[in-house]
Amino acid sequence: MERDERDRIGGDGRIPSDGRQRTASRRRLLGTGAALGAAALAGCLGPFDGGDGGDGGTGTGSPELDTFRGSGAQVGGRPELSGVRIDDLPPLEGSLDVYIGGGEGGLYLDLLEILQDVYPDFGVVPRQAPSAQLANTIITEVEGGGSEADLFWSIDAGSLGAVADAGATVQLPADVVENVPENFRPDRQWVGVAGRARSIPYNTEQFSADEIPDDVMALATDDRFSGGLGWAPTYGAFQAFVTAMRVLEGRETTKEWLEGILDGGVTEYANEFLVSDAAAVGETGAGFANHYYALRVKAARPSAPVDLAFTRGDAGALINASAVGVVEGTGKRELAQRLVRHLLTVEAQEFFATRTFAYPMVEDHPPVGGLPTIDELETPDLDLAKLSDVEPTLELLQEVGVL
Repeated sequence: MERDERDRIGGDGRIPSDGRQRTASRRRLLGTGAALGAAALAGCLGPFDGGDGGDGGTGTGSPELDTFRGSGAQVGGRPELSGVRIDDLPPLEGSLDVYIGGGEGGLYLDLLEILQDVYPDFGVVPRQAPSAQLANTIITEVEGGGSEADLFWSIDAGSLGAVADAGATVQLPADVVENVPENFRPDRQWVGVAGRARSIPYNTEQFSADEIPDDVMALATDDRFSGGLGWAPTYGAFQAFVTAMRVLEGRETTKEWLEGILDGGVTEYANEFLVSDAAAVGETGAGFANHYYALRVKAARPSAPVDLAFTRGDAGALINASAVGVVEGTGKRELAQRLVRHLLTVEAQEFFATRTFAYPMVEDHPPVGGLPTIDELETPDLDLAKLSDVEPTLELLQEVGVL
């Protein structure tokens, strides 16, 4: 989840230890209390104390999976998982300079810390800053003769797309990224490792599933939602959503949508967890947020009357991704590519799914909480690199009085 980054770098350069069916498939119910316990909050640490065999119910007996997997009631019900395991890969040995974008940097550092525990001869020297800032730094460094970064790990695909468009990444091997959907590995210049879907968290005591429009544009004109919506316009995820709308629908249509939401009455929140929580307590009827925030609400309060709806084929159905790319000019390309392989293993994907509630990027790796799979969501046809063009969006939000 997007949160303040943590400075946890040791002197040796290592990170120290210390909804519902759509009318058949558009929506899937969030997990019930049996599926999402209070201990399943995003980012919770420590191995899962599983059932028989200590493998969290998968039957694999893999200690690595237990180490990577989050704790919580939903973990025991995870299905058996297949795919590339850490044991299938050559070990990580050496040191990498990783530019790592946040807010989710704290959680990413948790994963890198686990990898360093697994591989004592592997170390990461992270540099943390906002993803857009790091993207500009890498582009400038590469143009100036070489970047200090071996790998760029961005919270959003737009920032990595900008770096790739500037010729500052190198192509990843096909066998590294082959199990990731094509739109999350364009020309193999970068690859998504964890996804987050736009969604509409809504209060189930105020609305039924069939009452939530499957067209995000309709929310600006539907009187049932007047005065009952919530959003977080200063939040980067919301601004990426509006950027997607501007690219897909055009500036004027997006302006009309924003004005329609404002005219109908909308409550502003500081972040999208608060948007989702407001729907859960009935302060609003619905809102706009990344999917995992409602899962966090349900993790803390399993009986909360909140669920998720997903629109179809528009900006409201956007899936953005945390993504990685190997930086042009690195002298450690093989090690950097090996780290990318590790981020796409069963263990790492389970970390993202069960500790951050993100969408796994590897095909056939299931999300938590009864969410539809990525294949079941009807996402827009959008070049994610265009999400980096946020300046016109900020100007538009200021023009209509949202910011």
